[in-house]
Amino acid sequence: MPQQPQLHPEFALAKKQIILGLVVIFAIYFCNTYFIQTFTIARPRMAADLNGMALYAWSISIPSLAAAFVTLLFAKLSDMYGRRIMLLVSLAFFLVGTILSALSPTFPILIWASTISRVGSGGLVPVCYAVLGDMFAPAERSKWVGLLNIPRGIFALFGPTLGGWFVDNLSWRHLFWMGVPLIILCFLLVPVGIPAAIKKGAGKIDTRGALLVAIASSATILGLSFAGTTYPWMSVQVIGLLGIGLLFWVLFFRAEGDADEPIMDPQVFRNRTFLTVAISGMLSFFGLMGMTMYYPIFLQGVQGISVMRSGQILTPYSVLVAFIGVPTGFILARTKRYKWMYIFSYGLLTAVLTGIIFFNSETPLSMELLAATLAGLGLGAIPTVNTLVVQYVVPKRLLGVSLGAIFFSITMGMAIAPAVLGSVMNVSYAAKLEATLPEELHQFADAGTIAALGDPKALLSPRAMTELKAAFDKMGGDGKQLFKKTVEAIRTSMEAGVRSVFIFGAAMMLISFLLILTVPEVSMDAVIEDKRAQQPRAAEGKAV
Repeated sequence: MPQQPQLHPEFALAKKQIILGLVVIFAIYFCNTYFIQTFTIARPRMAADLNGMALYAWSISIPSLAAAFVTLLFAKLSDMYGRRIMLLVSLAFFLVGTILSALSPTFPILIWASTISRVGSGGLVPVCYAVLGDMFAPAERSKWVGLLNIPRGIFALFGPTLGGWFVDNLSWRHLFWMGVPLIILCFLLVPVGIPAAIKKGAGKIDTRGALLVAIASSATILGLSFAGTTYPWMSVQVIGLLGIGLLFWVLFFRAEGDADEPIMDPQVFRNRTFLTVAISGMLSFFGLMGMTMYYPIFLQGVQGISVMRSGQILTPYSVLVAFIGVPTGFILARTKRYKWMYIFSYGLLTAVLTGIIFFNSETPLSMELLAATLAGLGLGAIPTVNTLVVQYVVPKRLLGVSLGAIFFSITMGMAIAPAVLGSVMNVSYAAKLEATLPEELHQFADAGTIAALGDPKALLSPRAMTELKAAFDKMGGDGKQLFKKTVEAIRTSMEAGVRSVFIFGAAMMLISFLLILTVPEVSMDAVIEDKRAQQPRAAEGKAV
């Protein structure tokens, strides 16, 4: 007879409660995916419309920093106080941040509003996976984690195109307003489908660890964000922030060894499998951010195609990233082997990112579509495998902590990568622009017009392009020809900047691939010894 799903003894859920719980988890994931799929393609226009291209990388790194912190903290709190309350708290932040984002008058305000939103959405994903861990045994859990990719796949089919259509024809603000009722629906469903914890307030909150990791991660992200943009890499400000970050990371990991209820248990971050998966995942985000952040810029700015068309090119990437996770979960449940999936996925991603280095303004759209498709095929299995593997290698007591830790490390990669890649992009763009701008431009244009060319928003926003053309029309007869040369110089410079990003991303993806070759393969049926749980018994024996 087929083995029935094993329920977590704390809940002892009936079949009806399991169904309701799955409905809630799928609804939350559907809502979260809507924002990911529609806004990725819209972000360049959002920055250009709000005069924020100089802060483009910050629009990812700062919200991701907040998400990294809450994935670690909220997952631990869900172990202590229950999944329901942390889902409700996360959705409340998500809702407030979304409304504020829709109303944002400037790009800096949009970044802070997005940060509030990411505090919410960042806490949702690990807690949702922890709920599945509560409801199902490992083999059964693999299937449901795979099936959880179905909502991603549905929105991946039309999300990028939908986002592009709204940007081209209406406004990106409509995308935020469309997401508000989805969040409210999820908020109403959680109390119905997710049971409250039987024991509340068990354990202590690791306040010291939370404070140390907040300072460490903030100093690290700010140092990398300032480097090469606001301050030189070797400046006192950058070195000082990175030094503070390093100091507080050391203090954090030392403090976790002594904490009663650490937000990152030493058993997790000393586990070889977890460390290999976490570090590889973190480094790989330099390549993945190149695809999600700068590939749309390449398509819209360098190639000059519409936002909606670029969304259509990225649709196979989004669809495969979503749907590959479905068979991945079933294959993993059947074969109980995962290392070959890692090797194939990271190897293919490395090859794709190496290939797009050679793309330029003349590259056929068919090649760009092929690159997006292969990248999606390579990435598709990784999130599902990561989520399951880190649960297999830790004791059941640390289920929420392990998920929080892996999402923390991945989200830190998501925060660090844009900061570094933004610096790479800006430095390369500025250097190329200085070399390619027409020499006669200085004779006709004022200092303000020339300085404005340091922001390539004209290639991404029709309004900005119209304003730039109007400035050149004021120069008289030579203005029209000079305008064409200047736009071409901006386009060439953007191409150089994006290529530098792709080179850096490919190099980091190669390192990730080499690291993942060393990952141990642990049986998903193995019973992991809980070393901390044995300490009280050992102490009792000594007392006797």
